[in-house]
Amino acid sequence: MSEFPVATSPAPGVMGVDWEARVDFDRLREHRLARVREQLDQEDLGAILLFETSNIRYVTSTHIGYWAFNKGERYALLTRGGEPRIWDFGSAAKAHRLQLPRFFNEENSRGGNTGLQGAIGPESGLHTAAAAEIREVLAAEGLVDQRIGVDMAETSVFLALQAQGLDVVDGQQAMMKAREIKSPDEIMLLTQACAMVDGVYQDIFEALKPGIRESDVVALAHARLFEMGSEFVEAINSIAGERCSPHPHVFSDRLIRPGDQAYFDIIHVYNGYRTCYYRTFGVGRATQAQRDAFKQSREWMDAAIELVKPGNTTDMIARVWPEAHEFGFETEMEAFGLQFGHGVGVGLHERPIISRLNSLDNPIELKEGMVFALETYAPAGDGRSAARIEEEVVCTAEGPKIITLFPCEELMVANEY
Repeated sequence: MSEFPVATSPAPGVMGVDWEARVDFDRLREHRLARVREQLDQEDLGAILLFETSNIRYVTSTHIGYWAFNKGERYALLTRGGEPRIWDFGSAAKAHRLQLPRFFNEENSRGGNTGLQGAIGPESGLHTAAAAEIREVLAAEGLVDQRIGVDMAETSVFLALQAQGLDVVDGQQAMMKAREIKSPDEIMLLTQACAMVDGVYQDIFEALKPGIRESDVVALAHARLFEMGSEFVEAINSIAGERCSPHPHVFSDRLIRPGDQAYFDIIHVYNGYRTCYYRTFGVGRATQAQRDAFKQSREWMDAAIELVKPGNTTDMIARVWPEAHEFGFETEMEAFGLQFGHGVGVGLHERPIISRLNSLDNPIELKEGMVFALETYAPAGDGRSAARIEEEVVCTAEGPKIITLFPCEELMVANEY
């Protein structure tokens, strides 16, 4: 493995303190709003209307729990000259006014409802009323005739906006471009989130032994993450033995057995910022085929990390990874997500997305401040095992900086006989 530097961004802890410079949340909010306003100008948008939960968090710094994630019942609006507005689920609108009185009042934090994904039908008039209220805000700011970006909306809502005479256009790309460059505060939050996973992998390594189930590892990881201050555990991918190849992307109740290869992906949220962080282990013992697969996965990873420099492009990374047929798949579409890179931030999959499926023909330039995960996968020659590695990387002027620090230079064997 090549020696890459770890990130200079600290992971000082989950608390705010007066005696050490940590995350400045006012500065974080200002950075995020400035990034979106810049995109409004560049994309010639009068305003952007947001239904996707990560976008709403990015612009408004609000959330009401992950039960509400991307159900469409909350929405936010940012105009070129105005402050963020949120229409939220029932009492949440009043809660924001109480919890964040510096930013929200009865004018810009209101209750809203667009039908709960069709559970309340259009005949109720909720869709029409929501669209009319949005138009009213735009009219007050002289923006009715300008292009209005929308990230993602139910068809009924989209049609209601058009019925109000609004020029509705795609706003998701503007948000993706805004979110692709991370501030020092965002990088600190991402680093802290990874530090929590570092600790969970130590616990998993110590717990791995024959008789433990894939689902037991999932339970362990959930418990430890919440103990350390995680806001939400989005997924624990826990795969072992013959389930490793091909990759099913979901855990089961399978008992882990002696000699199994096992890999895990830990996706959780700390203060709005996510991780995506794979590690692979042997259990009890490891065969040469398993060690060879890990070595191959590591070599593909190192070759990719070496290219994480401002000015390089995503196709350069994709080209150092094997073609789909070289690791057992017929097409790049079926192999998508195995030799893979993706931005990480308030969303799990942000720009840039790096793969042979999309990057060779449509490369994106790497920029300082991008943070993304790189993933590699190598099936073993035994036909059942496989290795999966993932590192989160910060693109800096000095080159790549790694923020996923649990050891991954060679295949680690837990409870080795």
